[in-house]
Amino acid sequence: MRSFSLRQPWGLALQNLLQDTLRLALSVVGIALALMLILFLLGLRAGIFRSAVVYLDHQTGSIAVMPQGARSTGAGTGQFLSPQTVAAISSTSGVARATPILLMMAIPELHGKKEVIKLVGYDPALGGGPWSLRRGREPATDDEVVMDRVFADRHDFNIGDTFSAGGHQLQVVGLSNETSSWTGSYVFARKTFVESLALAPGAASIVLVTPAPDVSGEELMTRLRLLPGTNVLRKSQVMANDQQLIAGIADQVVIVMIAAAFIVGALVVGMVIYTATTERRGEYGIVKALGAHNGVLYRVVASQALVAAALGAVLGIGFAFAMGRLVMMVKPQFMVSIQPSAILLTLAAGFVMALLGALFPARAVASMAPAEVFQR
Repeated sequence: MRSFSLRQPWGLALQNLLQDTLRLALSVVGIALALMLILFLLGLRAGIFRSAVVYLDHQTGSIAVMPQGARSTGAGTGQFLSPQTVAAISSTSGVARATPILLMMAIPELHGKKEVIKLVGYDPALGGGPWSLRRGREPATDDEVVMDRVFADRHDFNIGDTFSAGGHQLQVVGLSNETSSWTGSYVFARKTFVESLALAPGAASIVLVTPAPDVSGEELMTRLRLLPGTNVLRKSQVMANDQQLIAGIADQVVIVMIAAAFIVGALVVGMVIYTATTERRGEYGIVKALGAHNGVLYRVVASQALVAAALGAVLGIGFAFAMGRLVMMVKPQFMVSIQPSAILLTLAAGFVMALLGALFPARAVASMAPAEVFQR
């Protein structure tokens, strides 16, 4: 009895898959949709994390001084640094630049709908304002603001239009880029105006500090920690804390949906490979009668699953990029950022999906006795 060549599993796997091209096409599309959902969700998650720190990421300063107990810009609303503390920060030895910022959430009613905006109060002379103006200019008076362009488009706002916030009429004098977020778009105003809304004259939510060239960051942080009522952190740590705060809200839903997509994909692979395997059960029996070991048969079935999953992965990655662009066109406030690491993770998920989906069909083939073929 001749033995079955080790080079034949891939050939037999392709032959089995191509026996019914329509079924193969449907299975590849099914796998692609499952992997598309995984990659899209990972891209949406990355976009959410990116938008959570987009403001701090574009501001100067490597050190953040916040009120005592505050560790992120998304928590501790109502906590402020006093005007005396803000002045003490600026006058600390080794501070090259200090940028006080007052952050406040506002919920104006626009066109009969409540909207959440993030008011950023800043002093144009010290920085902290919009980093990319699409049109217009920065606020020159307390009744002027720069509005995020995506937010403005959603509500048909243009330069010169007005809206009410906190009982004040504000005029839009500029539109900014890259300042949209699913948790609330940024609106930039003069710090004195936000101080009046917060009833905190001269206060700040956070002061971004740039060390002098001859002073190390750690040395300056040690000096700043001597100021009472403050919490001194690296700006990068505050950004990480902001992302962690968002993760606590979004990750549970995203992980559940990714797990569901993974299970669906594995089931699609399993059903396709099981059908292709059972339909050619006789041929597997002959192959086994010719001397093929169970390991060879396992490789045949696994090869079918891997081929289908590989084709589905390529298609799914393309689907994910297309879906991301479509979502950002329709809903620009949602950023979808598909990273290379997410692509690698999705490919790994497709590989594991294929192996899990092939497990049951492979066991069914391996347990078959060669004599079964000749009894039919």
